Amino acid sequence: MSEFSIGWIGPGIMGRPMALNLLRTGYPVKAFARRPEQLEPLVEAGATTAGSPAEVSAATDLTIVMVADTPDMLEVVTGENGVDKGARPGHIVVDMSTVSPTETRAVAQQLEAKGIAMLDAPVSGGETGAIDGTLSIMVGGPEEIFERVRLVFEVLGGQVRRIGDAGAGQVAKACNQLLVAQTMAAVAEAYLLAESSGVSREQVRDALLGGFAYSRILEVHGQRMLTGDYQPGFKAELHLKDLRIVDREARETGLSLSGAKDALHLMEQLVEQGDGGLDSTALAKMVRQRSLKKG
Repeated sequence: MSEFSIGWIGPGIMGRPMALNLLRTGYPVKAFARRPEQLEPLVEAGATTAGSPAEVSAATDLTIVMVADTPDMLEVVTGENGVDKGARPGHIVVDMSTVSPTETRAVAQQLEAKGIAMLDAPVSGGETGAIDGTLSIMVGGPEEIFERVRLVFEVLGGQVRRIGDAGAGQVAKACNQLLVAQTMAAVAEAYLLAESSGVSREQVRDALLGGFAYSRILEVHGQRMLTGDYQPGFKAELHLKDLRIVDREARETGLSLSGAKDALHLMEQLVEQGDGGLDSTALAKMVRQRSLKKG
């Protein structure tokens, strides 16, 4: 175990099992949630609680943030009772949310001016990866701070990699979400082509899993599409948020990414029709609707 006492902000679907893994490993954890009932499993596991993000950072060496969106991150890190109001110089903030790279860089600069270090460290692997401690963690920020926090990351993830400076982790996560969405759409289209040609989707999938077309998306989400199991592991409304981050980052860097825009529009349509609470794999429903209309 490293030298850190840890603050945790955001014990949601992903954050709760991650914090529990730290507690099981022996780290002292002080937690805050805007809905206090979310803290009960952590308290039962030995965590203490705080009344605000500022109280969390005042009592710890390292504060980990795992919230839903950029405005939430800004509120808990630099808001009225944010982490920066309680943190002492030398404190480290690790934002494991998926948020805007641009806002991440701005917050990192604000914190640096106060003597507070920041790492952006979004994750991939879903609820299962959070529970099992096998997440892929993509980190941006100073290398020396990353090395100090590495042991904490290794409790939470199976693959931990520093990508670059502030915001680089968020850019990597945006690339991840872009690839996942487009690959899901490609799998859905492949199934439609097989089906419309009178060929078994199941047999096609089994064949493709053994060749160059293999991917975890085909293996895991492809099976979901076959069974129509869209119970949320990662909600469509959250994937839509992530694809909007992709779109903003592309536009800010002068790019026009047609595949990403197509995936964004499909996810927007899925959420607009009231399916935002389904797993993002339900994107296949929109691929089917669009393809059959064109046919």
